[in-house]
Amino acid sequence: MDLRLANKTALITGGSKGIGLACAVLLRQEGARVAICSRSQANLDAARATLGGDAVCIAADLTDPDAALRAVDEAQAALGPIDILVNSAGAAKRTVPAELNPAAWRAAMDAKYFSYIHMIDPLIKRMAARRAGVVVNVIGNGGKVASPTHIAGGAANAALMLATAGLGAAYAPQGVRVVGLNPGLTATGRVRSGLEAEAALAGGSVAAAEAAAVARIPLGRMAEPEDIARAVCFLASEMAGYITGVTISMDGASVPVVV
Repeated sequence: MDLRLANKTALITGGSKGIGLACAVLLRQEGARVAICSRSQANLDAARATLGGDAVCIAADLTDPDAALRAVDEAQAALGPIDILVNSAGAAKRTVPAELNPAAWRAAMDAKYFSYIHMIDPLIKRMAARRAGVVVNVIGNGGKVASPTHIAGGAANAALMLATAGLGAAYAPQGVRVVGLNPGLTATGRVRSGLEAEAALAGGSVAAAEAAAVARIPLGRMAEPEDIARAVCFLASEMAGYITGVTISMDGASVPVVV
C-alpha cells in the first residue's frame, strides 16, 4: 500500500532507538523527510549510522520547554514545515508503590507528559495555521491498566490520552489530526527495565517475569518496534484521514476490553 508519505516532513521524538527509531526508518522508506530528537548525542550518532549520514539528528532535553522549541525550530529550518509529529520520547522511571513520593510523581509527569506537550504545543499551532498536520502520540497501555510498578508513569499516560482526545477535537476544524497509540509489551530497552522492576517487586528473576508477561499475551509474543512503527505510519498517512481524537490499543489482545 502506498501511504502517500513521499515528500512529507516528519519529526520523531525519542527517535534514536526503540519504537521511535523504527518509526524513523519506516517513514524514510516511505519517502518522508525525517528529523529525530533525543537527549543523548551518543544515541543520535548510533541512529545516524542506521538512518544514513543525511539524517537530521537533534539533541534536546524535551522536559525543558525552551529546548523543545529550539528542537522544533531546528527541524523546520532543516526540513521545512513539519507535517507529522511522532512523539515517542520520555520514559517515566518504574517505581514500586512504597518508594513513590511527590518528587517521583512530578518526575514521571515531566519525563512523559510534559516532554510530549512541549513538542505538541508549538507544532500543533503551526499546523493549524497551515490547516494541515498530524500528531501521533505513542503512549502506552499503562494509561489504561494500572501496574503496581508504573502508577506514576501510568498516570502520565492517562493524562496524554485525555490530551490526545481533547486536542483532536479542538483542532479537527483546522485540519489537524491528533491520534494516540498504546503499545503493550514491546521488545525495547524500556520494557526490559520494566521487567527488571517487576522482578525486583516479586523477588524473582527477569527471565521469569518476561515469561509470565508473554504468557498473558494471547498472540504469544511481545510486539517488535517495527509492528508499532507500521501502525504509526498508517495513522500519520492520508489513509487514516478520518481517525482523530482517539487512542488505539495495540497489545496483542492482552486487555480484551471494549474501550
